[in-house]
Amino acid sequence: MRLDGLIPLYRDMKDQGLNRYKFDFIFNKVHFDVFFFIDESPFKLMFGVKMKNFYFEIDLHKGFKINTYLGEKYGELCKVLGLEYDPNSSFKSSYFFQEFNQKIPSNAHRNSYPKPYEVALYRRDVEEADKIYFWGWLSHETTGKNVRPENLEKTRILLGVDAYEACKRNNISSKWTDDKRKAITVTMPE
Repeated sequence: MRLDGLIPLYRDMKDQGLNRYKFDFIFNKVHFDVFFFIDESPFKLMFGVKMKNFYFEIDLHKGFKINTYLGEKYGELCKVLGLEYDPNSSFKSSYFFQEFNQKIPSNAHRNSYPKPYEVALYRRDVEEADKIYFWGWLSHETTGKNVRPENLEKTRILLGVDAYEACKRNNISSKWTDDKRKAITVTMPE
């Protein structure tokens, strides 16, 4: 299926130099956080429902094409949407994506750039998953140590490919805390 509704948003993100974006989508009265990552290859769409502890990602291929098959996530999606089996009206995941395609915003707003903790609420498969607030950078230039692969992976997943590449190139670790009061705004490491 082609998600041509993403094309205007993608262009606006590129024009503004944004590589990640977050917006809302409502389907069957369920509120989804949707993340659009154009810094990953292939591009990613991430759908999450905080109140239901539910999340899935799909790859966005060349031409803004997706595979609507959700595998094991299909049953979970139906449950989250409050759908029960009905032989006369079976729900298909393509219905979800068709409606999504019609409700994609065409313009990006800088204030909708996802914060690391917003991504971390769903992407939990990282080291120290309870530490979701960005707390700064640690240069290993004078410590004689190297950035750990696990930290680089957390940086890539929560902050993006540009931050990952900068950290890898300059031997810098991202620092994280579980204390929201210590969180700081992300700036690229130098």
